[in-house]
Amino acid sequence: MKKYIVTLAEDEREALGELTSKGKHKSQKILDALILLGCDEGGFQTKRSTNEEIARVLNTSMRKIDRVKKRFVEEGLDVALNGRKGSRIYAKKADGDFEAHLIALSCSEPPEGFARWSLRLLADKVVELDYIGSISHEAVRRVLKKTKSNLGNTRGG
Repeated sequence: MKKYIVTLAEDEREALGELTSKGKHKSQKILDALILLGCDEGGFQTKRSTNEEIARVLNTSMRKIDRVKKRFVEEGLDVALNGRKGSRIYAKKADGDFEAHLIALSCSEPPEGFARWSLRLLADKVVELDYIGSISHEAVRRVLKKTKSNLGNTRGG
């Protein structure tokens, strides 16, 4: 039993044909277009290939062919070729108040035994002072880079 049957309209076939033969496009987009052209069971298709033949000729997996066909049937041609837009929304941990505390701390004297603040030291200290629940040294770096702070330079900061 075939789960996803691809039927392309004449204009869709022409657009996919142009995409595969003209211009510069991402390799995965061209591969997806070739898969759709090969799997087409519409009235404008002259010869339909089996999934096994397509996988062998394009040197790809059967699973990829199934995924492309599923995306086309469920979400349309545009999503099948370009993928879907990420819908995940990330909550921002560091607000302006935290950033101000971090910058002030980075401009202060480093702890005993250290010549300057490191990113890891700053991350540990802001958590210890309870400015934020948890933060990585990489997030500290991004905040300081955004403010164009120059740690270790005594003239400005």
